[in-house]
Amino acid sequence: MTRNYLIIFLLVALAGCQPKEKADKEAIAKQAQVAERNPVDVIVLKPTVFQKELVSNGRLGALQRSVLKFRTGEALEYLPVHNGSRVKKGATIARLRQYELKQQLEKARLSLDQAKIQMQDVFLTMGYGKTSRSDIPANKLTYARIKSGLATAEIALRQAQYTYNATLLKAPFSGKIANLKYKVFETVTPGDDFCTLINDAVFEVGFSVLETELKEIKLNKEVEILPFLNNAPVKGKISEINPMVEKSGLVKVKARVVNSGSLLDGMNVKVLIRNEVPGKLVVPKSAVLLRQNQEVLFLYKSGEAYWTYVKIEQENSDSYAVVANEDRGATLEPGDTVIISGNLNLAHESNVEIR
Repeated sequence: MTRNYLIIFLLVALAGCQPKEKADKEAIAKQAQVAERNPVDVIVLKPTVFQKELVSNGRLGALQRSVLKFRTGEALEYLPVHNGSRVKKGATIARLRQYELKQQLEKARLSLDQAKIQMQDVFLTMGYGKTSRSDIPANKLTYARIKSGLATAEIALRQAQYTYNATLLKAPFSGKIANLKYKVFETVTPGDDFCTLINDAVFEVGFSVLETELKEIKLNKEVEILPFLNNAPVKGKISEINPMVEKSGLVKVKARVVNSGSLLDGMNVKVLIRNEVPGKLVVPKSAVLLRQNQEVLFLYKSGEAYWTYVKIEQENSDSYAVVANEDRGATLEPGDTVIISGNLNLAHESNVEIR
């Protein structure tokens, strides 16, 4: 009796499992069917212009830059600027204490006036009291200037004026203040770097190219400047090509770029020089995969993906110019449909569906 109950129990349990097992198999089959769809994006190949890129690294430098210094030493009395301030040509950047030098300047002017009076007395003793200055012989005029002290007084006045003017630091051109290290009331050391004035309206970027690439560049050719800081492109033009190849096989080139407002002196940048190459089959970089150490892409044909070996002729930042790898028996023609996304897990003859 017990044996009969056991058999009945097993039969009931088996019958209960069959519907669940059948449902699981159907779900797996359904998932496999969905997975086999493999949604992809495609493009149709056609001969087009490929943008060949020559890439180099460089550093921005202001076209105008001047390290400003005081020629005399005194306490700093007036400082209307700070680092980053923009000034116009001729504007006062800083002023030293002027009291003592101003007194010396006034004293020099008085000495000059006294010498002029003394010169009149010399003329009288020489018998030229009523003679026009233009009628006095040159040698007599020189004697009177030296005898009266006028020549010395004029030199002293120019020196006093020069020293007085040295208390003012003016902008030789319009630009921005950088590297300012003094504060008001500090004593400035003569000849010490006070600040740097940078004209940041136009920058120059120096970079190098291989001598084999020299044929692809020329004066006034447009370049693209990409700062490492924000990668925002700015247009420029080649301004200088050094007519000498260095031992390393490099040629130095310079380009000028108008500051859009985001460029800074000393900024590291990438320089792109583009040249158009017509009649190429161009695909996005996402279309080409590396399989078995070979470059491949997938062609779309009637709902299936076909593995195709290719060779990369040229490359830029986002695209490849490709041709069929005939050594592997591949073909690639205009009009072929190339899969450009959803291709990472595809195999030859995988079922695919265009999005």
